[in-house]
Amino acid sequence: MSTVILSSGYEMPVIGLGLWRLEKNELKDVILNAIKLGYRHFDCAAHYKSEADVGEALTEAFKTGLVKREELFITTKIWNSDHGYVVEACKNSLKKLQLDYLDLYLVHYPLPTRHNGTSPLSLLAIGQTASLLGKDKVLDIDVTISLQQTWEDMEKTVSLGLVRSIGLSNYDLFLTRDCLAYSKIKPAVSQFETHPYFQRDSLVKFCLKHGVLPTAHTPLGGAAANKDMFGSISPLDDPVLNNVAKKYGKSVAQICLRWGIQRKTAVIPKSSKIKRLKENLEVLEFQLSHEDMEVINTIDRKCRTSLPSKTWGLDVYA
Repeated sequence: MSTVILSSGYEMPVIGLGLWRLEKNELKDVILNAIKLGYRHFDCAAHYKSEADVGEALTEAFKTGLVKREELFITTKIWNSDHGYVVEACKNSLKKLQLDYLDLYLVHYPLPTRHNGTSPLSLLAIGQTASLLGKDKVLDIDVTISLQQTWEDMEKTVSLGLVRSIGLSNYDLFLTRDCLAYSKIKPAVSQFETHPYFQRDSLVKFCLKHGVLPTAHTPLGGAAANKDMFGSISPLDDPVLNNVAKKYGKSVAQICLRWGIQRKTAVIPKSSKIKRLKENLEVLEFQLSHEDMEVINTIDRKCRTSLPSKTWGLDVYA
């Protein structure tokens, strides 16, 4: 498995398995099959509501000798409503995942929202990941919690030995710059949507320049799922990508992932099918020519395909 050394000093596999939108009844089989195929990097989040199921699968993998804990790289994320309770939320995720430490803990969105508890001191709502809307049907953003405060609490998870590396998710260039300015422990990773239709070249270059590993979530543009959920367009239908795929005898998805890796981003595609899981790992076995990389660079549509804020009453990407 190809890896990259993070600024924290730890190794992270450049390809992982994203666990968003995997059905609970298929999670265990998918994770165990992925480990058997050679996956060592798994990306989950409190918001996916599947950490306990992931924990069961990982525990089985360890108990049966399929893999050792130290051979895996496990990522999870703190949800918006837990920004004021970072350490508690981290411990809650660890308990569900049945792990002693996380390899990577991310701020899922730079967006603290109202905590779901009945009082400010209530910890009952830790890990309850609904996005609370006010009476006006607009997301209840908590303006009393700064992102600097959130990050300082993320740093505590490292000093407490709960987490090895910390990072960002869905941060833009300016918020990433701010985090670099106030952080004592620099973000090791920044995870954001990027693919041939949403290349975000400036953000990728900025992260690489400052020692933050850009990681592509939605590296295939969300494929059919985002077309169905958000009405997005999919790069997998693009004629240029299809021509490149024919040239190499690969699938369009493999071309997208290989392009992502060659531009020095890690990629975390999601799939539940063994054939696709295998195909996604095979992108480590070939290279795109400089000319073909340049051709793909010309098809950027600056088109975000993952649009969760459609249900939040305001466009948080505006």
